Amino acid sequence: MVSILVNLAIALLVVLAAAGHTKSAPLKVILRYFTELSNLLCALAALAVAVCRLGGGLPYAVGVLKYVGTAAVTVTMLTVVCFLGPTIGYKTMFTGPDLWLHAVCPALAIISLLLWDKPAMPFRVVWLGTLPVALYTVMYIYRVLYAPEARRWKDFYGFTRGGKWPPSCAAMLIGAFAVSVVLWLI
Repeated sequence: MVSILVNLAIALLVVLAAAGHTKSAPLKVILRYFTELSNLLCALAALAVAVCRLGGGLPYAVGVLKYVGTAAVTVTMLTVVCFLGPTIGYKTMFTGPDLWLHAVCPALAIISLLLWDKPAMPFRVVWLGTLPVALYTVMYIYRVLYAPEARRWKDFYGFTRGGKWPPSCAAMLIGAFAVSVVLWLI
């Protein structure tokens, strides 16, 4: 029962926080950010867990989806704490809807995964935990560096400044893999 309530809370809080962001920017702009995408993935997984638990069980595939979504929001939270907070400011990163998407929902996802919702998984599944970061990295680099000028994004994370995107991308992928391994081990 606790798993159901926590997962429903995650789904609801993510939707409310994302809606809060649409007051300041259009949805197509908001969906450029890994924070939004990772939290929406986590919310989808949390909703699937809650529905399945209400139905009496947790299919393996839904448990793996929960693991992948949790790994993604854990990367979001750690990126904010270790990189964006110091460069942009913690007050900015943990105010309004960002508090929910950068801290509260990731913490709830980690707790629910580790206490109730993690299936027994072989080690090879940790690669799935890095998939959201890998896909986003490819999209981000393309949109910031290689997309036609009219469709390019500003480097809002600062990962490509000074041509330093290869080590930035490597660090993000290694970090995502490390997060996936730790979540798998615990």
